[in-house]
Amino acid sequence: MPSGAQVPRLVTHSGKFHCDDVFAYAVLRLALGLGRVGEDHLLVRTRERALIESGDIVWDVGLAYDVAASRFDHHQRGAPLRPDGTPYSSAGLIWQIYGARAVLALLGPGGEPETAAAIAAELDESMLRRIDELDNGISLRGQLVDDGLGLARLVGDFNPPWDSPEANGPGAGDVAFLQAAVFAEGVLRRRVDGLRARLLAEGMVLAAQKVADDPRILVLDQGMPWKNAVFAHDLPVVFCVSPASNGNWMIDTMPPQKDSFAQRVPLPEAWAGLESEALAAATGVPDAVFVHVRRFVGAARSRDGALAMARRALEIDAAALPADAMPEPQLG
Repeated sequence: MPSGAQVPRLVTHSGKFHCDDVFAYAVLRLALGLGRVGEDHLLVRTRERALIESGDIVWDVGLAYDVAASRFDHHQRGAPLRPDGTPYSSAGLIWQIYGARAVLALLGPGGEPETAAAIAAELDESMLRRIDELDNGISLRGQLVDDGLGLARLVGDFNPPWDSPEANGPGAGDVAFLQAAVFAEGVLRRRVDGLRARLLAEGMVLAAQKVADDPRILVLDQGMPWKNAVFAHDLPVVFCVSPASNGNWMIDTMPPQKDSFAQRVPLPEAWAGLESEALAAATGVPDAVFVHVRRFVGAARSRDGALAMARRALEIDAAALPADAMPEPQLG
């Protein structure tokens, strides 16, 4: 900033830090486009009333929640709750105002506000709510379980030990707080990029399914996560055909529900565990490569070969159905 320009003063509490105040700071830095402390903003960690009142943005301290005044504490009586009654932490409160802006900053120049808003909403439910629950020790979704490897514990581990010189005196823990914020930003950055990629894949899956010759066979021109889109949009997909990094084309099966190792339609039992010539003879597909013994995945050397295997598998499955399971013929 130009010499002499007033920089924003960001204030939170001093002493031991937690995931919510660290994460909130990481979000603010992204949303506001801030860089190094002391250059384009000041970070004040304090419990002194006068310093708190001097802050431009204050969170997790001050006993006040007032968006217009940029006050985001959650320790006072009457602190805001989520619609289901879950208390907010300071991270959750900051996210409601700055989350979409932080996501948009992470998406970069090509990011769209609609995409940022969708990602921010999903993160609010899957990530920020969890931070709120752990910080307040309240969960309406079941027992709070911390196995020591969650984000809150990992952020908390940045606090210096009680007998460290860094844990005592003025500025205690300030350096560690900044280190923890860098870590939290990295977690958020990777989570946003993963959701961005998932939304992109979802759009490509829907487009491919719309033009499919057979809606049960999804054909993708590159590998990508596709099963979540099938579940989310209740698509009738049974097999997905897509290229692998080794040049083969894969036939992946669709599970009946999330986290299931079963298949809506497994590859034919007669193909299980076969490779090369034996599989080519069994399938009638000259470039067939393999079918896993568990029948959840197979491959051919070409797109056409993989498609032929998928179509033949559906024919075999339909022929194996008992007569009373076949659809009634349509009259008229």
